[in-house]
Amino acid sequence: MLPIFRKPRLMQTDQKLITILDDTREIRDLLANSLAAEGYETRSYARATDFERELRQISPDVCIIDLGLPDRDGLALVNAVATRSQAAVLIISGRSNTQDKIVGLELGADDYITKPFEVAEVVARVKALLRRAKPASTPDTFGPIARFSGWTVDLDQHLLTAADGEIVRLSFAEGQLLRMFLSSPNRLITREHILDSLSGGQSENYERAIDVRVSRLRSKLQDDPNNPKIIKTIYGAGYIFIANVTA
Repeated sequence: MLPIFRKPRLMQTDQKLITILDDTREIRDLLANSLAAEGYETRSYARATDFERELRQISPDVCIIDLGLPDRDGLALVNAVATRSQAAVLIISGRSNTQDKIVGLELGADDYITKPFEVAEVVARVKALLRRAKPASTPDTFGPIARFSGWTVDLDQHLLTAADGEIVRLSFAEGQLLRMFLSSPNRLITREHILDSLSGGQSENYERAIDVRVSRLRSKLQDDPNNPKIIKTIYGAGYIFIANVTA
């Protein structure tokens, strides 16, 4: 079982840390060199067991994961990283059919690139994920801690705390979606806006993934989809976050 990831990371640096998991050395080296040239710190792994072991000590900002691993099911690993860490997940895979992409996104990946790929595109996608990890450019009416409908959320740690003290971890994508809702309570947020914000403009295959992420966020908020009290669906348009948000 993948351990809960901890902070702080061992190294003392302000650089963003990108981990690369791929069993092909040439791909690891190519990505590591290209990302290092952009000022990022990188760590590369050929096997999932080594990657998982080191995640006990480090907290990467973005995890690049190949699905075709020799010692671990790639999709299961993606899901574990997405649900147990604060890292964004970028899949690189030779599986190019639409269903594989949808499954990867549904399991918590934040982006999906098929092989063969242009290295410049991978670097651009990593930059987009890091931009989305930052607070929205428009001022929030709250800091990293916000309260609504009996819940308290720590957006930096991606943790939800219920009124009874139960703690629920959000995935990176769920945290970004909740931040978007918190920034515009009681207003319609269109599907187009969500797709553009959470997919970095790469909206292909993301329609289904957005539905799944809204559903998972609802589930974690214990919001009955048949009688929602927090996230209301406006069919054909988008969603309204029905809550009073306080700091």
